Amino acid sequence: MERVVIVTGANSGIGLALCERLLTEDVQLRLCLACRNMQRAEAARAALLTSHADAHVDLLHLDVGSMKSVLDAAQEVKTRYRKVDFLYLNAGIMPNPQVNIGAFFKGLLSRNAIRMFSTAEGLLTQQDRLNADGLQEVFATNLFGHFLLIRELEPLLCQSSHTSRVVWTSSSNASHSAFSMEDIQHRNGTEPYSSSKYASDMLSVALNRQKNSQGLFSSVICPGLVMTNLTYGIVPSFFWTLIMPIMYLIRVFTNTFTISPYNGAEALFWLFLQKPESLDPRAKYHSLTSALGRNYVQPQQMDVDNETPEVLFAKLLELENFVKKNDHVGYI
Repeated sequence: MERVVIVTGANSGIGLALCERLLTEDVQLRLCLACRNMQRAEAARAALLTSHADAHVDLLHLDVGSMKSVLDAAQEVKTRYRKVDFLYLNAGIMPNPQVNIGAFFKGLLSRNAIRMFSTAEGLLTQQDRLNADGLQEVFATNLFGHFLLIRELEPLLCQSSHTSRVVWTSSSNASHSAFSMEDIQHRNGTEPYSSSKYASDMLSVALNRQKNSQGLFSSVICPGLVMTNLTYGIVPSFFWTLIMPIMYLIRVFTNTFTISPYNGAEALFWLFLQKPESLDPRAKYHSLTSALGRNYVQPQQMDVDNETPEVLFAKLLELENFVKKNDHVGYI
């Protein structure tokens, strides 16, 4: 049977680069581009079919920031397919990013300058807002919408006849210090992106504990510093053009500057080729690029304890139940 692969946020950037690489590896895939903007999704599909004319590329309207859209899309998937082999959770947002200038210059003059450039930890803040469901927008889009999608697709993911894979696009910006179990939506902080990515790391650990025995395996990747619409939103595009030579110079000292979406998708593609039983459920797989432009993948242990993932999973289950019973969840 053909393998069914669903990629959220597949119309550009890392998601589209991954789709190109997957079809190059196996043109017999049933590839589903799950996107919010269907016009861009159509353009992405046309581009993929230009280079892979015999490929099977489906489109699915999915806005992971809208709970109704997630539920509708999941129902459509269950109508179309009998199983899902790979679910790449790649869609994400970083709204209104701002650079902490004070932290930037302080870090620039310290021994941690390379780490600051590599992770942006403590350097980027965002202005989050409530979405139409009454949820924090970053939390809903980067984490909860994907959690709800997994839950709805469990009949296709958890089958005794085959193993399935869930792969989260996380970030080196995921930080334990930005996350609070008492404020999982990050209503009271200024780093919702970092909080949501750390939460996805924990959720992957919890999924492996609870679902490996049912044939579902979860992995987490970091694409490195990649030039996509997300990063171009941090500062004006002309700034990136000016500092691009410096970024290639910095790559001599750090391997995390993958820069292109193709390079950033390295870990996502690498996981497609691996047997899930051979992977470390507590590792984050990093896309890396050497100074000479060689791509490779390296696992790093995630900063996640043994108890917190289960607590987060339980909280998300509680929120899921509430969402399905109510139209507005703003006070959760």
